[in-house]
Formats: sequence, structure tokens, C-alpha cells
Amino acid sequence: MDAISPFANHLPVKIRFGAGVASSLPAVLQELEATSIFVMVDEGIEQFNPAAAELLELLATVPGLSLTRFDKPPAEPTIDMVDAATSALRSSKATALVALGGGSVIDTAKAARLCAQLDCSFADFLRDRPAYPVPTVALVALPTSAGTGSEVSGGSVVSDPVAGTKNGIANALLRAQYALVDPLLSTSMPPSMTANTGIDAIAQAIAGMVASCRTPIGDGIALEAIRMMTPAIVAAYRDGSNAAARSAMACGSMMAGLTMNVSDCSAEHSLGQAIGGVKHVPHGLTIGLVLAETLERERAFVPEQLERIADAMGAPQDGTSDGSRAVRAVEQLLSELDFPVLSSLGFTDSDLDGLADLALEDYFITMAPAPWSKQEVVTAFRHALARSHR
Repeated sequence: MDAISPFANHLPVKIRFGAGVASSLPAVLQELEATSIFVMVDEGIEQFNPAAAELLELLATVPGLSLTRFDKPPAEPTIDMVDAATSALRSSKATALVALGGGSVIDTAKAARLCAQLDCSFADFLRDRPAYPVPTVALVALPTSAGTGSEVSGGSVVSDPVAGTKNGIANALLRAQYALVDPLLSTSMPPSMTANTGIDAIAQAIAGMVASCRTPIGDGIALEAIRMMTPAIVAAYRDGSNAAARSAMACGSMMAGLTMNVSDCSAEHSLGQAIGGVKHVPHGLTIGLVLAETLERERAFVPEQLERIADAMGAPQDGTSDGSRAVRAVEQLLSELDFPVLSSLGFTDSDLDGLADLALEDYFITMAPAPWSKQEVVTAFRHALARSHR
């Protein structure tokens, strides 16, 4: 029996979870004594998310509440998007920020709130790295997808399309003050988005158990999140109106976000973000393209953790104890989701060396249970590229 290593956790987000909990937003704003709010949403959200449309209609009827709306363009956050949101937020003089949308909206809101308070552009922040201030504008996050867990995390990832890179920032002071996690807000997600965001959530929970900085608290949250989400993601993918599956995915993805804060992500995110920096495709898609391949490497270092993951995924015992059961369970899950393969993005073997360099420059790979060599990264990409189907 090994002694438990010292650890510290700081999770000051007030969480409200449940179907219909989004309707408590006016009460939350009243608790915050906010009379002027900045509402950031996915562009045209009313057209594809009826539950979000109802919430926005509700907000418009709250007496004495001044609203400024910002529609974030589609796709993952870019530096230009953050700067535009920063300018709009600063001009609004709002005392509370409501982020209603997927993880990209919530990430944009975190970065914009930071830059507005520091009166700088996002590029300025990356260059100068000033201290993170205590927020003066409260952030209330309402996720409409079940993926990144950004509503409870202290991270924000912003792309630089010109450089072909993703820039991640993280600090406890970036976190929202409230997270209203309502499964009804995610019901309208199409199957492909359900699969992409859900795999990201499951990967975060798995990574939290693999990362070198893992803790017992993180393991406990991660295992329950994995147990909840493994059957739920397939059910939600096949039937988006399945209320029980949507509820499990909303709760599980939020818990995976907590796991990431208690622990961290690992190599799967570095390899995935290298792909995303080049191809500008959905974040969750890039993670799923390399999840099994990174776990195949990691099982040599943390087989006992992967065995626990396999148990949580419901994988039957097969006489092995080397973590391979978890890798096969992940591969089976991806197959049930009809998940794409790396070659479908147009990559060839000649691209792998450059992708490996990008992955090795990313922070998350430093959280792996053992250092990755460039050859190991290239090999993982090569195995992913060799897949012709799931």
C-alpha cells in the first residue's frame, strides 16, 4: 500500500444541476445583484435550440434588467473573436456575464472577461502574462453541449489561425461563479456533435486518472463520470430525445470538467490539439481521433489505472491485467458512435513529423505519466492514420 501524495484543490463554482434549472437564472442574477448583464450566445442560437430560445425570452421579461447581447460566430474561439467580445463587454459596462452556449462560448466569455478587466487584447495577455485578477464581473455559465465541462473549469483555449496553434490559459480565477447545468439545453444537439462533445468529456475523465498529477478526489469523480457517460453517450447519439441519456451526459461532462481541474488532461489533448490547430475541426473530434492510440502507449506506465477505467466502462474481464481492456473498450465505444478516422481529414504520413512537433510543444503532454519521445508521438499518429474505419 502506497502513501497518498499531498494535494490541494480549489473549486469555488456554485453548481445547480437538473432539467429546467436554467429557469433559475433570473434568481441567480438577483442574488448577484446584477441589473446590467452581457449575454454571450452561439450565433443564431434560437434557430436550433428551443430551450435556449425560451430562456432568452424569459430574460427579456425580467423587470429592471438591462441586456447587451453578443453572438459568437460558429467554430472554436479565435483571438479575433475574443478581442471582439472583449470590446463589446467593456463597452456594455455590465456587472454580470451570462455565457449560454457550447464550450467555445464559455471559453470565449472567460477570456473576454479577463481581457476586459485588464484592458488588453488576448495577444497582449499571452505576451505579457500579467497576474490573473479577482473578477469584478460575475460569470454565469449555462452549457448547451455535454463536452468540455468549461462551465466548472478554470481553462480557456483560443486558436490562432494564422500561426496554426491553440493557446490555452488556466487559472482558478477564470472560473465561472455559477454553473447552471440543464440537460434540456443539450437536447437539440445533432448526433455528430453529441459524439464529438461526449468523447471529449469521456477523454477528460480518463485523462484525469492517467495524468501524473492525479489525486484520489479526481479519481473518484472521474470513475463515476466514466460509469455514467459510457452507456449514455451511445444512447444520446442514437436518440437525442432520450432524457435519461442527456441527463447523464450533462452531469458526467460537468464532473469530467471538475476532474480536469482536480487533475489535468494528458497526451490525448496535445495530440488532438495539434490536429485541431492545423485543420480547424471540432475539438472533441480531434480528441477521439487519437484517444485509443494515446492510451495504448500510456498503459505501459499506468496499467492499474486503465484497469479501473475499464471496470467503470463496464468492460468484461478477459484474463488480462495490462490495461488493454480499457483500450479495447474505448475502441468499441468509438465504433458504436461511427466515429471518423484520422485519414478522413486528409492527413498523410508526410504530415506526421510536423504534427508531432506541435503536440510536443503543447502543455498537456507534460502531464503524461511518463515523458513522450517524438518517435512515440509519431507512432501514435501513424497508428491512428492507419485506421480505415471504426
